[in-house]
Amino acid sequence: MQLHLSPSMRSITISSSNGFVDLMKIKVAARHISYRTLFHTILILAFLLPFVFILTALVTLEGTVNKCSSLDCLGRRLGPRLLGRGDDSGKLVRDFYKILNQVNAEAVPNDLKLPQSFSQLVSEMKSKKYNAKEFAMILKGMMEKAEKETRVSKFAELTNKHFAASAVPKGIHCLSLRLTDEYSSNAHARRQLPSPELLPILSDNSYHHFVLSTDNILAASVVVASAVKSSLKPDKIVFHVITDKKTYAGMHSWFALNPVFPAIVEVKGVHQFEWLTRENVPVLEAVENHFGIRNYYHGNHVAGANLSETTPRTFASKLQARSPKYISLLNHLRIYLPELFPNLEKVVFLDDDVVIQRDLSPLWEIDLGGKVNGAVETCKGEDEWVMSKRFKNYFNFSHPLISKNLNPDECAWAYGMNIFDLHAWRRTDIRDKYHTWLKENLKSNLTMWKLGTLPPALIAFRGHVHPIDSSWHMLGLGYQNKTNIDSVQKAAVIHYNGQAKPWLEIGFEHLRPFWTKYINYSNDFIRNCHILE
Repeated sequence: MQLHLSPSMRSITISSSNGFVDLMKIKVAARHISYRTLFHTILILAFLLPFVFILTALVTLEGTVNKCSSLDCLGRRLGPRLLGRGDDSGKLVRDFYKILNQVNAEAVPNDLKLPQSFSQLVSEMKSKKYNAKEFAMILKGMMEKAEKETRVSKFAELTNKHFAASAVPKGIHCLSLRLTDEYSSNAHARRQLPSPELLPILSDNSYHHFVLSTDNILAASVVVASAVKSSLKPDKIVFHVITDKKTYAGMHSWFALNPVFPAIVEVKGVHQFEWLTRENVPVLEAVENHFGIRNYYHGNHVAGANLSETTPRTFASKLQARSPKYISLLNHLRIYLPELFPNLEKVVFLDDDVVIQRDLSPLWEIDLGGKVNGAVETCKGEDEWVMSKRFKNYFNFSHPLISKNLNPDECAWAYGMNIFDLHAWRRTDIRDKYHTWLKENLKSNLTMWKLGTLPPALIAFRGHVHPIDSSWHMLGLGYQNKTNIDSVQKAAVIHYNGQAKPWLEIGFEHLRPFWTKYINYSNDFIRNCHILE
C-alpha cells in the first residue's frame, strides 16, 4: 500500500502495493484547505494506515480461504469490521444456543419418532427439512435414548457379574466331587491329619498357627502353598483348615494326598467342634433360617431397586453385599476363635481369597499393646477407592441406634489377614457384643447395615484394634482393575476381595498370575477337572 502526493499538492492517492488499484483518492482545494490542515490530515492518515493494512491483510487471507477474491466480497467482510460489527455466524451461534436452552427445559414428546442412526437423521433432515428447534429436540431424544440403553446394559452386566461371582465354577465343583469320591475309596485320602505323633503341636504356642475357614478346596490349597513357600520357617507353620460338612471329605483328601511338608495341616469340619452347637450360636441359626434374610440374599436383586436414582457403583456395592456367603456359618466363624481353639494364645486368621508372598513370622512378634486384633486400617492410603473406608461406608447413619452409638468418620479396618491375641480376647465381651448387634439388625429388618460380617465386627472390636503397617495386607484385587502392580509385588499378603476372584472367568487377567503360580497343574485332579484351562 502506497501514499502519493501530486506535485501541485492538490490531490492525495492511496493505492495498492502494485500500483494498479486506487483504493482512495482525495482532492485538495487549495483555497479552502491550508498547508497546516493538510499536514495534520497526512499525519492522521499515517497513523491509521498500519491498522488498515493489517485488517485488510486478514480479510484478504480469510477471503482466499473462503474463495473470496473480489473487492466487493472483501468490502462485505471488511465493512462490518470497520464499523465494529461481527459477521452473521456469531448471531447464528447465539440463536442456536437460545434454542438449545429452550429445548433443554422441555421434555421429549412420547410420540416423537427418533432416527435409529446418525445417517438416518441426516437423511430425514434433507427430506423433511427440520427447523433448528425440531432438530435439537430429535437430537435430545436420541441422546436420552442412548443414555437409557447404556444404563440398562450396565446394570444388566453388574447383575450377571454378581451371579457369576456367586456361582461355583465347573472345575472347582468337579474337584470337590472327585476328591470326595477319593475319600471313600482310597485309604491314603482318609489318613489322619496330622499323624498321631504330631497332634500335640496343634496346641503348641511356640508354633505359628494359621486359621483358614473355607469350602473352596482350590482356594485353600493356594493359601496354604503360598504361605509355606514364602515362609523362612516353614517347619514352624501349623494350618487349621475349617470347612463345612459337605466339603470336609474332599478337603481332607486334598491335604492328605498333597502334604505341604514340613508344615502341618489339620482339617476339621464345623460339625466336629463340640462347642459349635446351635445352643451356643442361636443368632447364627436365626440368620440362616430368617425368611427375610434368605429372600434378601437369594431373591430377585433388581426388584424394588430404583435404578433411575442409583449409580452403577452403588448398585454394584449393594449386589456385593447380597452375596450368599454372608449368611454362611463359615463366614461368621472367626468371631468364635477363642472358644474353637481354647489352648492357643495367638493366631493369624486368613480369608480364602488371599495369597501370601512374604514370610509372616514377624506378625507374631508385633506388640499389640494389649489389643485383640492386629489389622490394616482402610481409611489411609494412596488408593482413594480401596483405602477410603470409614464407618459411614458400612452403616446406615439415618438409623437412630447407629447415629447414637457410632462416629461416621471413624476409620475402618480390614478382615482377611488379622493377627488375633486370643488370650486378650477371652477377657473381653467381643463375642456377646457381636451377637447383640446382629440381633438388633435382624429386628430392624437389615436396615442398620447390609454388608456381611465386617460391620458387626467393626462395632464389636471397637477399642480392641491395633493398626499394623499397610504393607502387610493389600486389598482390592477383586474389584480394582487399576491395581498398581508394583504395590502388589511388594505386599506381604494380597487380597482378592470383591467379585473378580482369580478362580473365576471374571477375574482380572493381569492379576490372576499372582494366584495361579501356586497351583500344581501337573496334579491329576487339577488336570482332569480342567482347572482354569
